[in-house]
Amino acid sequence: METHLLGLLFGLLLGGTRVLAGYPIWWSLALGQQYTSLGSQPLLCGSIPGLVPKQLRFCRNYIEIMPSVAEGVKLGIQECQHQFRGRRWNCTTIDDSLAIFGPVLDKATRESAFVHAIASAGVAFAVTRSCAEGTSTICGCDSHHKGPPGEGWKWGGCSEDADFGVLVSREFADARENRPDARSAMNKHNNEAGRTTILDHMHLKCKCHGLSGSCEVKTCWWAQPDFRAIGDFLKDKYDSASEMVVEKHRESRGWVETLRAKYALFKPPTERDLVYYENSPNFCEPNPETGSFGTRDRTCNVTSHGIDGCDLLCCGRGHNTRTEKRKEKCHCIFHWCCYVSCQECIRIYDVHTCK
Repeated sequence: METHLLGLLFGLLLGGTRVLAGYPIWWSLALGQQYTSLGSQPLLCGSIPGLVPKQLRFCRNYIEIMPSVAEGVKLGIQECQHQFRGRRWNCTTIDDSLAIFGPVLDKATRESAFVHAIASAGVAFAVTRSCAEGTSTICGCDSHHKGPPGEGWKWGGCSEDADFGVLVSREFADARENRPDARSAMNKHNNEAGRTTILDHMHLKCKCHGLSGSCEVKTCWWAQPDFRAIGDFLKDKYDSASEMVVEKHRESRGWVETLRAKYALFKPPTERDLVYYENSPNFCEPNPETGSFGTRDRTCNVTSHGIDGCDLLCCGRGHNTRTEKRKEKCHCIFHWCCYVSCQECIRIYDVHTCK
C-alpha cells in the first residue's frame, strides 16, 4: 500500500473513527492519481481504502473499467462544486483525508443526498462514455435499444450503452448499502435517483452527410447529455428534496428501518426525487463537528438577492470590498488569413468578500 495511504489510514483510525463509520471512503478514488493505472495493475485494488468485499471482488474481476469508476467519482465531485459554488456549503473536499467531504456526510441531509446522487450518476456516465470510446474489451456500443429508424434518418455511429454504465454503478456504489437501517435505505434511493437521471436524459444525436451539408443522409445514435445537464437536474431535485421520517418494524431478519414521507399532504417522493431525514447545519460558521468551513473570506455577489449575494452568503456579517487589477486581452482583430491579434488591457474590478 502507498506510504501516504498508510499514514492517512493510521491517522483516521486514531482520530476519525466516527467520521469513517459507514462513510463511502472509496470516493477517495477521485483524488488518487495512482488509481489511473488500475487497469494495468490489478494488485492496486487491495490498496483502495474502504472497499467492502463485494467491491473488492468487482474491482479485481473488472479491473479495466475501474479507471472509469474513479473518473466518474471525480466528475461528480467537480459538478457538485460547480452547482454549489455560490452556496454556503460549496462542496469543499479535504485533500489529506479519506473522508473527502469531512463530517458533512455523516448526517442524512440534503447535501448527503445530492453527493450520493451525483457521484453515482458520474460513475454511470463515465463508464458509459468509456465503453463507447472503445477503451474496454468487456463493453462497447449499445445494440439493444435501436428499434426501427425514423423518417429521413438511419441508425449509425455508436449508441452509448447507458444500461451497462448504470449496472456498473449499481453493483459497485450500492455494494456497501446492505444494512437494514435508514441511512442505507436513503443512500440507495439517492444513488438510484442519480442513475435514473442518466437514463431519462438519453437522446438521439444525429449527423448529416451530403454535399455542402445538404443532409441527404442523416445518421443517428443514442447519446448521453452533457454532464452539466445531469448536474442541473439533480440540483433542482436537491432544492425540492423530500423530508422523510424513520420507521422501525420487525421482519424475519430482525429490526429493519424504512423511510416514510414526513408530510402526508405532499406528493410522496418518486424514484427520481432525492430524500433526506436530518436537517442541515447553516454552514455560516466553522464547525469541525459538522464539517462546516463557514463563509468568511468567500467571494460574494453584491448585486444578487439570491443565496450567492453578500447578504445571505455572509450570514448578515457584512462584507469587505477591495479593488483588483486583471490583465485581459482586448481590441482583438482578425487578420486574413488566418490569425487573431490582441492587445493587453488592465481592468480594475471590485471584489467583495464575506467578513
